[in-house]
Amino acid sequence: MTIIELFQKLLRFKSVTPDDDGAFDFIEEYLGETWKCISVDMEGVKNRFYYKKFNDNPQHLCFAGHIDVVPAGTGWDVDPFAADIIDGVITARGTQDMKSGDAAFLYACKHAQNFDGTLSILMTSDEEGEGTYGTIKMLEHLKEIDFIPQYAVVAEPTCEDNFGDAIKVGRRGSINGYITIKGKQGHAAYPEKCINPVHNFSSILPKIAGHNLDDGDEYFSPSKMVITDIRGGMEVTNVTPNELKLMFNVRNSTNTTRESVEAFIHEKLEGLEYDFKTTQGSFPFVTNKESKVVRAMENSIKEITGVTTKHSTAGGTSDARYFGAFGIEAIEFGVINDTIHSIGERTTVKEVEDLTAVYVDLIRKF
Repeated sequence: MTIIELFQKLLRFKSVTPDDDGAFDFIEEYLGETWKCISVDMEGVKNRFYYKKFNDNPQHLCFAGHIDVVPAGTGWDVDPFAADIIDGVITARGTQDMKSGDAAFLYACKHAQNFDGTLSILMTSDEEGEGTYGTIKMLEHLKEIDFIPQYAVVAEPTCEDNFGDAIKVGRRGSINGYITIKGKQGHAAYPEKCINPVHNFSSILPKIAGHNLDDGDEYFSPSKMVITDIRGGMEVTNVTPNELKLMFNVRNSTNTTRESVEAFIHEKLEGLEYDFKTTQGSFPFVTNKESKVVRAMENSIKEITGVTTKHSTAGGTSDARYFGAFGIEAIEFGVINDTIHSIGERTTVKEVEDLTAVYVDLIRKF
């Protein structure tokens, strides 16, 4: 089976979160008996950890990905699960995010003849969903059995304009905030008898909306306060609101913490009556640019494509954040990211072949 045949096979599984649609059974059969498998399944989510020990060296390199995809939606010009090749392009759900990466590392690992240590593959059926029972649960299990990898390559699409131009060496965290400004409802004709939370908050909004909570650094742009929702009142013109609710999000670097965000809000809201809480869905991490896995990936990209790659931490969250939380030196590298989750998601045959070649080179020289 060629890499493109493998890619097409994976694309034809209708593995919408959290259903793998039988893909994991196929993958286990594809890898063969020389690869062992650990399963951690819960709450309808399937997680698989395939591994092969080539020798007793403690070095352990893990490739990671998710088999699940977002729903296809409507409006496609082709069947989103047919995975046909038209003029060197495959248009199908999951081509970029991220079955191209899955196919590339599965092929590279299956065909690896030698490796100084252990190669492994961690896959989940719940990355596009909440992720509560996905990669994090497998990593917790691996920690319990003392089998945590040293290095990880997450095959998310990372390139921007040309294949090979960017790897992710970290990710921002995500902090959500929920504020309720208290007031006293009343008739708009008698404002002196009311406490209008909109009026009380109006002078504060410019001080927090779009505010940079830090100055950023060589890895991260500034952590910005982004207001995502404001609402109050009853959609009438003659009643002042009893309360004003707003929500915000901060994609935070390692220079800003949940505690510092809370302190900032409390300072700005001093003198008002309010309720306030925050939640944190993910934590920021960055892998040192001198890490073995960073340098090895740079070298393999240069060898295969001739491109000098750059380091990036842009974008949303991915399962790489879980590897970082376990002290694993993790990076991400995959195909161009320009149509993920969209109608007509697509990638090229050449990109998938080149990605596979990069992974093969990485394993061979690691």
